[in-house]
Amino acid sequence: MIVESQLAPENAIMRDTVDAGDYYLKTIKKGQTVRILDLEGNQAADTLFYNANDVSERYSAIDTVREQGNVYLTAGSVLMTNDCNPMLTIVADTCGRHDTLGGACATESNTVRYALEKKCMHACRDSWLLAVAENEQLGLNKADITHNINFFMNVPITADGKLSFADGISGAGKYVELTALMDTIILISNCPQLNNPCNAYNPTPIEVLIWN
Repeated sequence: MIVESQLAPENAIMRDTVDAGDYYLKTIKKGQTVRILDLEGNQAADTLFYNANDVSERYSAIDTVREQGNVYLTAGSVLMTNDCNPMLTIVADTCGRHDTLGGACATESNTVRYALEKKCMHACRDSWLLAVAENEQLGLNKADITHNINFFMNVPITADGKLSFADGISGAGKYVELTALMDTIILISNCPQLNNPCNAYNPTPIEVLIWN
């Protein structure tokens, strides 16, 4: 569902560009709104969310899909935690849908999906592990890297129930906005994947904006 934002970029309290292959880590307070902006089009932003006051509570794909009865996210979707608490709601979306099932790229999955020699290539899980290692004060470890959302990524479900990784449906300047329903840590890996058609085999930067 396409819903345009009413927020002006010049009023954002924070605005950061995240290069492909880099991570973004911030805490957004309850009531704040965060926009993830696809600057050049068809870039995948693999994102994790945690309760900033208790990181054992985090975004849950299982609870989110069950509660909304849909495997795709768009405007109006409410992201649920593993304690089945509402965490964030998508308040604006100019892409139309976002993936909850495809998971994040890792060195291991690169070998399964693409080829054995792809194992050495940088992957989203590497970015998250680096973020965790460089921010020990948050109390996260690799066991906390669980369900993620692939914003802007196109992962259609086939008629026989399988997943397929297809060309992206996003475009330059499209975005998704979420309002926090609790103090929330947002951890993004701006995907470095070079083997997937979702980003035309060309990872590009994203921008992240935050409003009070």
